[in-house]
Amino acid sequence: MSQVHYLKDGICLALGTVGAFVSAFFGGWDAAMTTLMIFMIIDYLTGMIVAGVFHKSEKTKDGTLESRAGWKGLCRKGASLLVVLIACRLDLLIGTSFIKDTVVIAFVANETLSIIENVGLMGVPIPRVIVSAIHVLKEKADAGADAVDEMKTDKKDKPPDVWRDDIDDPEG
Repeated sequence: MSQVHYLKDGICLALGTVGAFVSAFFGGWDAAMTTLMIFMIIDYLTGMIVAGVFHKSEKTKDGTLESRAGWKGLCRKGASLLVVLIACRLDLLIGTSFIKDTVVIAFVANETLSIIENVGLMGVPIPRVIVSAIHVLKEKADAGADAVDEMKTDKKDKPPDVWRDDIDDPEG
C-alpha cells in the first residue's frame, strides 16, 4: 500500500472517530439534527451570497461581504449547537426526549426565517407553503416550551435535586 492510502485511511479513521464522539454527545444523530445542520449551512451560504453578490447584507454598513460578520455568524451557530447539546444532556438527565427536539425545532424555525430573509433580499418570491411550514414549526416549538413549563409546575412530584429553583422555593 502506498503512503497516500495510509494517509487516506488515517484521515477517514480520525473523522469517523470524531463523528462518533460528536454523535454520542448529542444523544445520537437523527433527522432533526441533520435538518438543523443543513439549514445552518444553507443560511450561512445564502448570507454570504446576499453580501458578496447582491451587496444587500444588513450585517454590514455597506451591505457587502465582511469577514467579521461571517465570523460572528459562525460563532452564533456554534453557540446554538451548544444549546442543543445542553438540551440533549438535560433530556438524558431527566429521562425525557422532548427538550432537545423542542430546542432543535426552535433553531430550525429560526434558521428557516433567516434563509427566507436572505432569499427575499435576493429578490426571490417566497411560496405560501413555506410561510405556512414556518408557522407550524413555531407552533411546535411553543408546544414544547409549554410542555416544559407544565413539567416544571409538577416539580413537587420530582426529587428536589432535579429542579434547581427548588433551592429558592420556600414551599418546595
